Amino acid sequence: MVRTAREKCDSGIYHVILRGINRQDIFYDDNDFQQFLETVGQKKTDGQYTLYAYCLMSNHVHLLIREHTDNISRIMSRIGSSYAWWYNRKYDRSGHVFQGRYGSECVEDNSYLLTVMRYIHNNPVKAGMVREPEEYKWSSILTYYNGREYPVKLTETDYILGIIHPERSKAIEGLRKFMRQENNDKCLDDEIKNRKSDGEVKAEIEALMNGELIGKLQGMDKAQRNEILRKIKESEGVTLRQIARVTGLSVNIIYSA
Repeated sequence: MVRTAREKCDSGIYHVILRGINRQDIFYDDNDFQQFLETVGQKKTDGQYTLYAYCLMSNHVHLLIREHTDNISRIMSRIGSSYAWWYNRKYDRSGHVFQGRYGSECVEDNSYLLTVMRYIHNNPVKAGMVREPEEYKWSSILTYYNGREYPVKLTETDYILGIIHPERSKAIEGLRKFMRQENNDKCLDDEIKNRKSDGEVKAEIEALMNGELIGKLQGMDKAQRNEILRKIKESEGVTLRQIARVTGLSVNIIYSA
């Protein structure tokens, strides 16, 4: 089947999603997350592109990128192949790490640029992993709030903050208010998202357990345990077999909860 050419954005700004092959996890520990960010930083040398925002989830990645001296396809190819080489060496495996072609959409105006940025940073909140975007370690939101970032100067914040207000302090205040607004943001991810990774499900269950380790679920009072199971079953993108795999409980127990 012949692949269709990607849409060329007049603005040069793209919202990009990379997914693990067969929706498998691509990050298992902090070292994996950090390595991916270092790869992104290494590949943006010489002004080839600007990174406006990112969020790394266990089995997929969101990037908000503006191409400059190189096009988005080559940018993503270099990032993906470099991380895949490192990942395969670390885990003594071979083959593809990412699911086929990356997903992308054009971001052609400032209004949608802000929407996409909010959508990207709210991914861990929607997954039930944290209550506020700034509680999540592997996104660029803290950089916008004047937090430290490694690699240094990975994310360019001035452009988006400048859209909100010319004074940086007032722009950050405005961004905080914008991030807290109730919204029904719909972006590229909604068109291709199916199910959550095991890591996301585990984090969501532990959040329902108020931070307790998931291993304590099996010894929990039945009524309390069933309440948690009912809530996780209602979560979009989660299957009974996946809950059983993550919790160690039988499918019948989960079904009956």
